[in-house]
Amino acid sequence: MTIEHSGVTAIIGRPNVGKSTLLNAMLGQKVAIVSPKPQTTRNQVTGIYTEDDAQIIFLDTPGWHQPKTKLGNYMIKSVTTALADVDVVLLVIEPKEKPGQAEEALLAKLNPKVPVVLVINKIDLFADKSVLMSVISAWSKLRDFAAVYPISAKKNDGVDSLRKELIGRMPKGPQYYPSDMITSEPERVVVSEIIREKMLLFLSAEIPHGTAVSVERMHTEEGRHVLEVEATIYCEKESHSGIIIGKGGSMLKKIGTAARKDIEHLLGCHIGLHLWVKVKENWRNREGVLRTLGYD
Repeated sequence: MTIEHSGVTAIIGRPNVGKSTLLNAMLGQKVAIVSPKPQTTRNQVTGIYTEDDAQIIFLDTPGWHQPKTKLGNYMIKSVTTALADVDVVLLVIEPKEKPGQAEEALLAKLNPKVPVVLVINKIDLFADKSVLMSVISAWSKLRDFAAVYPISAKKNDGVDSLRKELIGRMPKGPQYYPSDMITSEPERVVVSEIIREKMLLFLSAEIPHGTAVSVERMHTEEGRHVLEVEATIYCEKESHSGIIIGKGGSMLKKIGTAARKDIEHLLGCHIGLHLWVKVKENWRNREGVLRTLGYD
C-alpha cells in the first residue's frame, strides 16, 4: 500500500455535540473520551485513519464556549491552534441548534479557502427528518459549506459516506504515520484521560470539571507481566475529595475498576491501577499548576 494523499481535518463545534464520538466512529476504535457532560474534551486529540492510498489526520478539539477560567482559555486556544493549518474542517452541530454569535466568531477564524463540511449529528434523536432542511437553510446563511452530512456518530449512520468525502478531499501528500497507528497521543495522556472519563460518568455535575489526572509512573516489575500505573487525581476542594473517594473508598474503587478495563483493552496487557486523590485549590486558574498538568 502506497499513500498518495494525506491531510489534516479539524473537528470543531459547541460542547457536547458529539465531536469525540465522531472521531472514534471515524477511526473504528476509541481514542477520545466521551461523556454526556459538556466540555469533556480539554486537549486537542489526534486521531489517524489510514486506508488504501490515503491517510487522514483528525484533530478533535474542545467545545467552543465562553471561557470562565484559565483552563477554559487554554481550551479555546487549542481550538484556534488546531485551525492554523488544516485541509478540511468539520463543523459539527445538533439538529436543534441554531447558529449564533459563537458560530459566527468560530467560522470567522477559518481560512476562507479551506473547505468546511457541515455535519448535523444525532439525527437518530429526531423522528421527523424534514426538519433538516430548515436547519441546513439556517446554517448555510453563515457560510457556503463544501458539503452537508446528516449523521449519527453514535449509531455509525452516515459515517462511512462522510469518511469517503474526506478521503476525496485529501491533497497529495506522504504517509505521516505507520498504517497501524491510530493516535499520536502519549500513553500517559490517553491513560489519564480514560481515568477522567470515568469520573465524568460516575460523579455528579460540577465535581468532575474541577478534577484533573496526572499519571505519575508506569512500570513493570521484574518477573511480573503486569503494567503498574500510578496516577493522582487532583480536585479543588476537600469536600470533593471525600466524594471522589467515597465511603470506605467505594467510589474511587468504582472509578479505578472501570478505567482499568479500558486501559487493558487499549494497551493489550494486564494493568495494576493505583489511584490517589489530592486537593489543589482553584487549580483551574493557576498557570503553574496548569503547566504541570500539561495544559500549556
